Amino acid sequence: MVQARMTTESRREQFQALLERHRGIVFKVANTYCRHAEDRRDVSQEICAQAWKAFPAWDSERPFSTWMYRIALNVAISHARGNAERMRLVALDDNEDEPAHDDETAREADEGLRALYHCIAQLDPLNRALLLLYLEEKSQREIADILGLSETNVATKIARLKQRIRNDINPTGT
Repeated sequence: MVQARMTTESRREQFQALLERHRGIVFKVANTYCRHAEDRRDVSQEICAQAWKAFPAWDSERPFSTWMYRIALNVAISHARGNAERMRLVALDDNEDEPAHDDETAREADEGLRALYHCIAQLDPLNRALLLLYLEEKSQREIADILGLSETNVATKIARLKQRIRNDINPTGT
């Protein structure tokens, strides 16, 4: 009984250490899929709960971050699909408290960011996850592993997303 308790305690400590080291994944995913702070907290807690539940199946020969992204994205996507009305990426143009800029360059940069966020908010959950991982500079192999796609499919989807974003942000091509 003592041996089983030690195993459970050491497993819990290992999980807590890994989760603490990779907690940024939880927050990035929750922030990407949730508009409201309460939803972000709920999704973050659910991600941690699901990760703990699945932890015995984690293969320590594989990167924890890849495994964690997969769980986090699955939880967030499921939540987004179940709560489509409430689960939209925050679009910057909804921000009424946005500071005024005197600098024309800063204003143009803000407009570009607003356009990018608006474009991202229009993506379906899978493409949003793909873009999040791409912006996190994950390799195509890592993205494929996390999302359960082939590397070729990832490359194709990324190329299409880039083109779609270019077209949405600058429809005239000028």
